Amino acid sequence: MLHMICGKIAAGKSTLAAELAAHPATIRISEDAWLACLYKDEQKTIEDYVRNSRRLREAMGEHVVALLRAGLSVVLDFPANTPASRQWMRSLFERADANHRLHFLDVPDDVCKARLRARNADGTHAFNTSDAEFELFTSYFVPPSAEEGFEVAFHGESKTTPSIRFSS
Repeated sequence: MLHMICGKIAAGKSTLAAELAAHPATIRISEDAWLACLYKDEQKTIEDYVRNSRRLREAMGEHVVALLRAGLSVVLDFPANTPASRQWMRSLFERADANHRLHFLDVPDDVCKARLRARNADGTHAFNTSDAEFELFTSYFVPPSAEEGFEVAFHGESKTTPSIRFSS
């Protein structure tokens, strides 16, 4: 099973990823951890993020496919926040002939911003993000649609939103 996670900055993607990865035979791959290790001093602009994220996807794609083919579940803690990013993720589970689930964290902007400020203040995250950067990244955010054909599990702020399967 390939678990993919869609949600704005500080929506709780990495928290959910850690919960999902606690299951047996499940591996979590964190984009933030890899980017911080490989490109920490190169992460200054959104263009830097796009370039470095693309590099990381190119390097990790076949590895993710191999893990899935080996029978492991993978929690891809990369933002599945645009149709293009989700298409790349689709290519992974399709090449591996694996199941998938797209987890969509639907959290209001004000909650995300409050969490972001708290995260920045406590210094536990690899990257600090300003409100202006939040707005910039959020301007590129596209929620998943039924037309994309993913199995989607919705996670609202109350966590009472049921899982729904999108199918085309």
